[in-house]
Amino acid sequence: MVRYVHNFTEGGREQADLLGGKGANLAEMTRIGLPVPPGFTVTTEACRIYLATGTEPEDLRRELAEHLAALEESAGRRLGDPDDPLLVSVRSGARYSMPGMMETILDIGLNDRSVAGLAKTSGHEEFAWDSYRRLVQMFGTTVMGIDGALFADALARRPDPAERRRLVAEFLEIVRERTGEEFPQDPAEQLRRAVRAVFESWNGERARIYRRREHIPEDLGTAVNVQTMVFGNLGPDSGTGVAFTRDPATGRQGIYGDYLPDAQGEDVVSGVRNAVPLQELREHHPECYAQLCDHMATLERHYRDLCDIEFTVERGKLWMLQTRVGKRTAEAALRIAVQLVDEGLIDWPEALDRVTGDQLARLMFPRFDTASAGAPLATGVPASPGAAVGAVVFDSAEAVRRAAAGEQVVLVRPETTPDDLPGMVAAQAVLTSRGGKTSHAAVVARGMGRVCVCGAEGLGIDVAARRFTVTGPDGTVTEVAEGTEVSVDGSAGTVHLGALPLVGSPVMRYFETGERESGLVDAVARLMEHADAARRMAVRANADTPEDAARARRFGAQGIGLCRTEHMFLGERRRLVEAMILARTDGEREEALAALLPPQREDFTALLAAMDGLPVTIRLLDPPLHEFLPDHTELAVRVASAEAAGGEPDPHDVRLLRTVERMHEHNPMLGLCGVRLGLLVPGLIALQVRAVAEAVARRLADGGDPRVEIMVPLVDTAAELRLVRQEVETVLAGISEQVGQALTCPIGTMIELPRAALTADRIADQADFFSLGTNDLTQTTWGMSRDDVEASFFSAYLERGIFEVSPFETIDRQGVGRLVRIAVAEGRATRPGLKIGVCGEHGGDPDSVHFFHEAGLDYVSCSPFRVPVARLEAARAALDPDRDRASAGK
Repeated sequence: MVRYVHNFTEGGREQADLLGGKGANLAEMTRIGLPVPPGFTVTTEACRIYLATGTEPEDLRRELAEHLAALEESAGRRLGDPDDPLLVSVRSGARYSMPGMMETILDIGLNDRSVAGLAKTSGHEEFAWDSYRRLVQMFGTTVMGIDGALFADALARRPDPAERRRLVAEFLEIVRERTGEEFPQDPAEQLRRAVRAVFESWNGERARIYRRREHIPEDLGTAVNVQTMVFGNLGPDSGTGVAFTRDPATGRQGIYGDYLPDAQGEDVVSGVRNAVPLQELREHHPECYAQLCDHMATLERHYRDLCDIEFTVERGKLWMLQTRVGKRTAEAALRIAVQLVDEGLIDWPEALDRVTGDQLARLMFPRFDTASAGAPLATGVPASPGAAVGAVVFDSAEAVRRAAAGEQVVLVRPETTPDDLPGMVAAQAVLTSRGGKTSHAAVVARGMGRVCVCGAEGLGIDVAARRFTVTGPDGTVTEVAEGTEVSVDGSAGTVHLGALPLVGSPVMRYFETGERESGLVDAVARLMEHADAARRMAVRANADTPEDAARARRFGAQGIGLCRTEHMFLGERRRLVEAMILARTDGEREEALAALLPPQREDFTALLAAMDGLPVTIRLLDPPLHEFLPDHTELAVRVASAEAAGGEPDPHDVRLLRTVERMHEHNPMLGLCGVRLGLLVPGLIALQVRAVAEAVARRLADGGDPRVEIMVPLVDTAAELRLVRQEVETVLAGISEQVGQALTCPIGTMIELPRAALTADRIADQADFFSLGTNDLTQTTWGMSRDDVEASFFSAYLERGIFEVSPFETIDRQGVGRLVRIAVAEGRATRPGLKIGVCGEHGGDPDSVHFFHEAGLDYVSCSPFRVPVARLEAARAALDPDRDRASAGK
């Protein structure tokens, strides 16, 4: 038989799915003998039925009446008794903590008659009428839908406690006028309607917003806790407070919290009165303070974690109203996990389960001290965390020029393109008015460890005038000219005028230098040592330069999972690529390719030296060639301007313009790029493979241990890979003969198109390894260009719950994830033991790392600054397989 109501004496913390977090913890405290006011819990199942049907479960009213009668019998008082009334509170309690997001109604059971009984039994008439006032106010706003400002205005006109009787009369009149009905005098009706109101608050706006932000499922529902009222506002011998068993901000051990004499719990939470430090309870009630300390120690040992506790002192008696595992900062989370290991309360696997990659990431970046910063100038998407200060610049060249002169700059663009890369390298931060967390600016900035705020729609950027404007809420327009100093907070997504003070990151310093300090850094270091011992998957880095590779190695990378060779063709080398594209004869093309060989060889040699002894996966040229040519509009304007002036346009410009027009594609991402480019541009594959082979030969001659893997991008068919493989092996054999030493390397492919995933069994016949390019696999599976859709409809999709999170941030398990599983299973069916990794942005996303572990991948690869995060999450995935199975259907 299904039961919808459970007494506190019947449950425990293991029943949080049924009883909600609050109800389960109240039952747990009751079970271990702490002083908990008696009560019962209406289950989350009852809520789900109500929300689905609009009516209560058939047996709920009967069960409520039975449990209320049992509560009255044990208390020796009745709800609404005119002589000695029992009062109860009705509070929400979801599976996951949602503080303040749903409703609470206190003092259920008061009416025009029982308020006199409460005044008599308490000996405190003002208290009784104030309790009635609280009930009418809470019930009126929460249950009856009255604008809370009406009650607040009336209260502001009658702040004197001696006026509470008249204030109640005024409140009752507000109810009558606004609803056309009387405030319900029947306590049982009050209780039933309050329970329904808490159910309905699950779908309130603030609750929905909170769940979206915290990724809490929409279909869980909330439990409702009905509990005997105890009062902290009965005079100086009463009070209420909140306590933590450790400091939730720093993790330091001790007793932390606030206490408010002669007050109810909501008075502490709302901040209507200034609380005093918890230690002052010892002066007011030394016996209660000692009991509280004892109960806090009991709870921390029992839960083996930081506990957040609410309590009330009623005329010298301590009552425990709530406990939960306390929310904490990232710093506190890591400190506490290690402390609990040292205290013997948990082991290292559990410590790793208690911390997250997101928390570690927050500790790695500098941050602003915003205590006195004031309102931000602009707000956007927090795309790459950290804090940076610099002078505003509006183009890449100016960023490079100022940075070379020793100035710190912030690159401000409507959006960025590959041409902005030098400026992004030079800048401390990137700020755009368009784009989101996976736009070009965001992806590149994260990869380089640059601070980035994207999609700051309030910015009116005028690149030509070298300024941007922001219109404030009051209509005031602020103009920011080039050279103006701003502070960009990539963690909060905010921009401030002027230079805010920075707070450094000792954790980042540890990963950069290995210097180990006591306290937080020591906790991080110890956790990472155990994470590396526990994880199954390796962690590599996406790195294109020796500097990136060296940094990645310091951060713990076990190789390079993606070296994008196109970045080696930018800057001054763009002219060499232009020459190759514009070549009219085989001789001209071969001459251009020969000019590109030495710089490519030097790049690869330095990269292999930085990663000596570790695998380096080099992807052959991927983007379409027109990306290395000037912008079509810019060229057309130059040519037209010269002709309009009566002169002859530059022949080189004319030739470039014709080439750009000839190579134009409506959708370049789906055109002549990747493997298609290598197959159709003679000599391009041979150039890159020769540069790789000669770099390997040089490293071997110098006594190094180069371990190169060659990766072919955008493969659709096994035939494509077979042809490229033949050419690669031919070049390798030729270089081997020249240097007198066998040069071999694995040849694999990126699985980044749905067809490649679906035919992985055939492609694996030609591949030594797979690397899942989940950025493009997501784009091609969803039919979305990530740079475009984030600026157009992503926010609406997230708002409406179509997306819980962007599929470009966290792997889409049902769609893209299914393709990943197919590729893994079919690839290994053809080639058992096939090495498979991932090199998309998802490789550094905590939730995605868990999926990749479950899917059986051998490694993940991510930006150097995300390597520690991936190391930690790979360990957590290995230690918690149930989490993977539970989340696989999200």
